[in-house]
Amino acid sequence: MSENEPSFTIGIEEEYLLVDPKTRDLADEPPQELWTECEKRLGDLIKPEFLKSQIEVATGICNTIADGREDLGRLRKTVAEVAGKHGLAPIAASTHPFSQWQAQQHTDKERYHVLAQDMQAVARRLLICGMHVHVGLNDDELRIDLMNQASYFLPHILALSTSSPFWQGTDTGLKSYRLSVFDELPRTGLPERFDSYAEYQRHVNVLTKAGTIKDASMLWWDIRPSTAFPTLEMRITDVCTRLEDTCSIAALFQCIIRMLYRLRRDNQRWRMYANMLINENRWRAQRYGLDDGLLDFGKETMVPSADLIDELIDMVAEDAEALKCSAEIKRLREIVEHGTSAHRQRAVYYQSIESGMTSQDSLAAVVDMLIAETVMGL
Repeated sequence: MSENEPSFTIGIEEEYLLVDPKTRDLADEPPQELWTECEKRLGDLIKPEFLKSQIEVATGICNTIADGREDLGRLRKTVAEVAGKHGLAPIAASTHPFSQWQAQQHTDKERYHVLAQDMQAVARRLLICGMHVHVGLNDDELRIDLMNQASYFLPHILALSTSSPFWQGTDTGLKSYRLSVFDELPRTGLPERFDSYAEYQRHVNVLTKAGTIKDASMLWWDIRPSTAFPTLEMRITDVCTRLEDTCSIAALFQCIIRMLYRLRRDNQRWRMYANMLINENRWRAQRYGLDDGLLDFGKETMVPSADLIDELIDMVAEDAEALKCSAEIKRLREIVEHGTSAHRQRAVYYQSIESGMTSQDSLAAVVDMLIAETVMGL
């Protein structure tokens, strides 16, 4: 790494749902003792989320994805152990297969009170979990430039992560129904494009000075400059049920950012496409996941997901080697071959139906699978 090259450090945030393994329903009032022990063991790496049935964890600043995996594995294991003491379990899925959002209570924090009051029913429906990946970029101008270019790859990354096919007991037909819920909020979706950090800041200032938002953390775009850290934060992904999937997807985003930086360093850049086109792929990833391919804008044709991921793996091979994550990047092919959590959830549900189980019992079987896979390999 040269003196002027960004650190490309990585940090991963995951949100989980807390469930009762007996009823398989959400724990809408987890005991305070659970939070107290989690905070005692994990400090500021864990915090409540918008709904009381949610929990959020975040790794520290990691130099490699191997460090991130170790951190995240410890976080998942600790949450599972502490929750287990109270008869609960975490599931890493972006929606619960059958729970009702109307029965949930939001967390007693000022920020969440404001969100609930401001957004009303739109906020109350936020029974969804996501995964965010931060990559260290100290230069503000660089963060804006790479954000503009990285938007192209967001649908590809989403397709690899999908874990929300069910909503309130119904198969939605989408691989990532989470985005349908989240997109009801304002200031979501693909980011605007800016020529400079100063231009970005001017736009933010219009909203903050008018009192529409408190700060730029209320821009809930699929990718954004973080307000808390000197990072570019990718937010489009569902939370992955399997930890190894999380690590491979986080490594892919890290490598894409380094690849785009490398092009810039060599006076090149990724071609910019209109959000109209990228949104078409975003919808296809949301609807079909890996099943039906994405558009190649240059060729003006549909390309199978397996081919696209192979191209991405080849494209970032140099970066994966430099960032010590070649194994995680190559493992992306396993996600393509064996499917995402959304595929496995549907498979469990329909296999259970075919075996004669009721729809409710089949959904319960999906929760059982999610409980087991969330801690698999820890």
